[in-house]
Amino acid sequence: MAQIDNQITAGAEKAEATKGAKRRLKRFAEGSEGGLIVFSLFLLACMMLAVGIAVDVMRFEMTRTKLQNTLDRAVLAAADMDQTLEPEAVVADYFQKAGLGNFNVDITVDEGLNYRNVSASTEAEIKTLLLGLVGIKSFTAPASGTAEERVSNVEISLVLDISGSMGSNNKIQNLRTAAKEFVDSVVVDDAEGQISLSLVPYTAQVNAGPNIFNQLRKSSSGRHDYSHCIDFDSSDFNSTTISMTKYYQQMQHFEWSSENYRPIRNPGCPMRDYERIVALSKNTSVLKNTIDDYRARANTAIHLGMKWGTALLDPSMRTIVNNMRASGVVDDAFIDRPADYDDDETLKVVVLMTDGENVDTYRIQSWAYNSSSEYSHWNNYPLWYYLYRYVNSRNRSQYYYRKYSAGQADNMLDNICDAAKGAGITVFTIGFEVTNHSAGVMQDCASSPSHFFRVEGTEISEAFSAIARQINQLRLIN
Repeated sequence: MAQIDNQITAGAEKAEATKGAKRRLKRFAEGSEGGLIVFSLFLLACMMLAVGIAVDVMRFEMTRTKLQNTLDRAVLAAADMDQTLEPEAVVADYFQKAGLGNFNVDITVDEGLNYRNVSASTEAEIKTLLLGLVGIKSFTAPASGTAEERVSNVEISLVLDISGSMGSNNKIQNLRTAAKEFVDSVVVDDAEGQISLSLVPYTAQVNAGPNIFNQLRKSSSGRHDYSHCIDFDSSDFNSTTISMTKYYQQMQHFEWSSENYRPIRNPGCPMRDYERIVALSKNTSVLKNTIDDYRARANTAIHLGMKWGTALLDPSMRTIVNNMRASGVVDDAFIDRPADYDDDETLKVVVLMTDGENVDTYRIQSWAYNSSSEYSHWNNYPLWYYLYRYVNSRNRSQYYYRKYSAGQADNMLDNICDAAKGAGITVFTIGFEVTNHSAGVMQDCASSPSHFFRVEGTEISEAFSAIARQINQLRLIN
């Protein structure tokens, strides 16, 4: 009986305890204390979510900023036209040094002779830390940018071989066609004069023409009025300049051949008006009409053509050009041209074309060319025509001397090409049906192997067109 009473008592106590717990839970649920804790738990969850968002957003923004800043610096450097590395290599190097070398960067390069445009884009996938709890597994951080460098003014020297060998195989005709198409492609008769083109035809010499020749200081020895060519010293080919203080030697007026005619017809210094330099022009009609008149004559001196081509781009010619402008020979648009080499708004280009090789070059001994009567004599008699008929074979060699060899001429050409490229002039060269030796010489002269064209026949038009395509953007403003 006592055991039963104990069990009844324990059951009653347990039931009372259960009722008390229910009453306390009811009071808790009905009281304000329970609501505050639930709200606190909710706030804690929100705070944790906010911190997670902040951390993930901060990581996203840091990555995006670093990516964008690196890309911006990279495309600016890659678009620099003085940059010698390929744009893709420049961008890759910037990302590598920034510790972002594992990113794939899409790069687009658009460039011409006077501009370079580099665009790049990439993106980074960033894994989230806490936002994954709400289904956001990752962010994508994009970066893109474009940079461009462009110059608006262009000065071009078109240096063309019109030596005797151009008279064969329709070469002079093909040259005329190609050169005129080039003029139409690159020269714009615009009021601002953004593009100037100088024609430099060369054979054994370059006829500077009286407008340039008469402004230079000349040695009194050997002076005549038949033509206007300068005999440069070998040291003159180490620089692109034309000196306004140096005394230059005028080229002798004579013909090397044994042809039987008087007066001479094919002197080393071409003497026709259309064979003179045309300096800084934008008149397409004048330029094309001059090219149409070109005839093949004499032999080849590529280094002299290149010397004058670079000189017409050199600031040392500015005084001569301004004087020609004042006298109406050069258009007013070209005042104070040629521009300085460090002028960011101006691009300087030489297009040098030949169909042959430099040759040994000879002059008449000074004792036989030192008076007006002797100048007149050699205007009437081709040198070898006279020697064969009037001079004993033992004495003929006394009348002339070798001024320089073909190899020395190649060295002078190499020097003036290096001087041009060193000054920032872009040099294109065209070997037109040339020997392997001449091809090598011309390729060495060019700004790069891709700036050299070796062509046959009518392919010369394709070479000029390829060059012109890189210049056609020059009509655009900055």
